[in-house]
Amino acid sequence: MAVNLHIPSETDIHPVAGVDIGVTSAGINQPDRPDLTVLSLSRHSQVAGVFTRNRFCAAPVQVCQIHLAAGSDVRALVVNTGNANAGTGESGLHAAQQTCSELARLLNVRPQQVLPFSTGVILEPLPIDRLTAALPQAVNELGPDNWLQAAHGIMTTDTQPKITSQQIMLGDEPVAITGISKGAGMIRPNMATMLGFLATDAGLSPDLLQDTVRLLANRSFNRITVDGDTSTNDAFMLVATGQSNVQIQSVADPRYAPLFEALLEASRDLAQKIVRDAEGATKFITIQVTEAATADEALEVAYTIAHSPLVKTAFYASDPNLGRILCAVGYADIPDLDVAQTRLWLDDVLVAAKGERHADYREEDGQRVMQQQEITVTVALGRGDQSETVYTSDLSHDYVTINADYRT
Repeated sequence: MAVNLHIPSETDIHPVAGVDIGVTSAGINQPDRPDLTVLSLSRHSQVAGVFTRNRFCAAPVQVCQIHLAAGSDVRALVVNTGNANAGTGESGLHAAQQTCSELARLLNVRPQQVLPFSTGVILEPLPIDRLTAALPQAVNELGPDNWLQAAHGIMTTDTQPKITSQQIMLGDEPVAITGISKGAGMIRPNMATMLGFLATDAGLSPDLLQDTVRLLANRSFNRITVDGDTSTNDAFMLVATGQSNVQIQSVADPRYAPLFEALLEASRDLAQKIVRDAEGATKFITIQVTEAATADEALEVAYTIAHSPLVKTAFYASDPNLGRILCAVGYADIPDLDVAQTRLWLDDVLVAAKGERHADYREEDGQRVMQQQEITVTVALGRGDQSETVYTSDLSHDYVTINADYRT
């Protein structure tokens, strides 16, 4: 069950002018479930993205990078679930290219103007015949109001769709921002998210859009982890259709800062929803590391805590075995850490200071916090003024069950 994951009603989801979406079932992994999504973009839309750093990156990731590097005027995105098309060699590349060619034919654009995305089982060939046979139906379903259907259509082990939407005013002009993401396991993006698509009808120049998507990823999707695994298929795409009256060419434009903050809010919402719906999760945990010498040092400590199976299982059990957190801080890669300067809080409860349990700490206070669905861990290192925050989940029996049974 997802932890406090908000799904907006359809009346609160704002269409993005210049984006039409069609969703259908291709029977790629399971019959009669939505697993094929097409996003058609208006002419002159700008698209930028960041992708997985996994060296076994999937065929669609490679094709996306080639098409984007060529400076293609992207006109469509196509997403299939149920099969990752990763670890599939030359035949996988051919399948991804064939997907682009077939959709391009249906939309009367060039194959290089299509970006493919896949998610699902790795090391299995993509059933390209089923996928291409279903593309005409997805195209027939194209419309501006299908964002929630798309959020369902890109799910794999997710239990809830992940969607965010808002409308902001930039001066006197309304701007829409809507996005979807998917992911529940194999989550430590190390660049972006498992699959995420964020769109606005504002216009941004190509260079500004690419800089923006990198900043958004680093401050949102690159701050989440479930199990420390970086997928072969991770991609986060930012689309600016330019269909509104807001056209921004540089960061010097006074409208850029409020637009960026709104895009960041949307990105963080999508990223945190991935953690809230983590496989088997019962807790949403915020890990704040403060007083670090550098941002990298703060992230090192935060991720060491977040990836500790002993810490994560303690949270699942609501067991205030908080020495496990101190242990993780101690084996983070900071050789000259002065433990006497380190303090640990669980929400507002000071647990440890000066290398030992704080004199006022009581087990029942730790127990009270550990029983909450949402918990904040704060570690002050006493080394500087840098801070970072990472979001993670607990580790439950269900995580093991879901992943043990994933292909069956």
